[in-house]
Amino acid sequence: MKLQKLLKIALKMILHSKLRSSLTIIGIVIGVAAIISIVSIGSGFEKDIQKQLGGLGSDTITITAGFDRANECPGPHCRQRPGELNQLTEVKPLTKNELQLIKLVSGISAINVLLTGNEEVYYLGKTAGLVIEGVDIKAWKEITTSEIEKGRFLSPGDANAVVIGNAVAKEVFNTEIGINRQLTINGKPFRVVGILGKSGGFGFDDRKIFMHSELAREVLEKENDIYDAIVVKVKDQDQIESIENKIISKLMVLRKVNKDTQDFTVLSMKTLQERVSVIFKGLTLFLAVIAAVSLIVGAVGIANTMFTSVLEKTKEIGIMKALGAKNSDIMLIFMLNAGLVGLVGGVIGSVIGISVATAIPKIGSMLLGGGQTLTTSIPNAWVIFTIIFSVVLGMVSGIIPSYMASKLKPVDALRAE
Repeated sequence: MKLQKLLKIALKMILHSKLRSSLTIIGIVIGVAAIISIVSIGSGFEKDIQKQLGGLGSDTITITAGFDRANECPGPHCRQRPGELNQLTEVKPLTKNELQLIKLVSGISAINVLLTGNEEVYYLGKTAGLVIEGVDIKAWKEITTSEIEKGRFLSPGDANAVVIGNAVAKEVFNTEIGINRQLTINGKPFRVVGILGKSGGFGFDDRKIFMHSELAREVLEKENDIYDAIVVKVKDQDQIESIENKIISKLMVLRKVNKDTQDFTVLSMKTLQERVSVIFKGLTLFLAVIAAVSLIVGAVGIANTMFTSVLEKTKEIGIMKALGAKNSDIMLIFMLNAGLVGLVGGVIGSVIGISVATAIPKIGSMLLGGGQTLTTSIPNAWVIFTIIFSVVLGMVSGIIPSYMASKLKPVDALRAE
């Protein structure tokens, strides 16, 4: 028989038992819709995180003291967790020696040294514990991705001047702080010369107060020539991995450590983006596999429907065989029937999944309020994959019933009641 005729017969079989076919298709629809919705949410979250990380500066490398080998977690915050190397007590700090060595690495356009700490900040009788960050004034302007909303950046001639984050200016003290207003930090008065716009990278700068590194050293009572972090900006982003490796190798020699005893962390935003991407892709795939279980349940439904169809169509099978239909024709009819069920379920499920993924940001915006949004990203490749997978799964589910139908003997099939 021609394929067109076989398809026509398979379609008639579906239309003949509309209720049973509809119930079977629903199982596929639920599975496909769940997969596409979950993958869209996961992809949206990944893009959001990558965008936020990009706002921190994708051409920067941060060097910090300490390395948590147990968690492989970079940065000073990781020392709050148990590590194999650092036990929260003695961490060899970054010094002027490390700074001078990093300056010798080629391909770097700017180097910013950071001194950070928490201090009580007073304004108009109100107090708040905020992060104080001392910076190299010239390098900070080149490296930071935050922009000035009001006022200006720090200048070399400034005395007791600070630039404050957006949240510090508008939210922390429940009173908006303007330019030239005075804050008291650790008993010393500081004049606000600039207010940053909202940060692009997780809002990390929004609740900080920035000042000259030497001023910060006094306020935070830090030792001379000791730094909490060193941030470098590279000239060419394509060379960032190479520069990162050079810094690591040079610091290992200077600090007399190896990979097993490494006591510092060098991390580029590019590396962090890659790590986050791998984590989110793995999590999304895991959730998609869980959602795919409902597709397996749908496949069982297809197999059940096909077995029932074989029993119902026994006489028709006998007639077709008596008229010259081959075993392969009978088997193909039932395989196509199962495949069509999978195709219809896949297409409808995809439409529903895309609709849900499109609606989620609007629903999230209404629930969260405050201008916050949830982002979803619908991967076309996943939509195509789930539809194809539904068709293949349907045909695989129909193999055994189709084989049984093809092996029926014409005489026995015609005698069937």
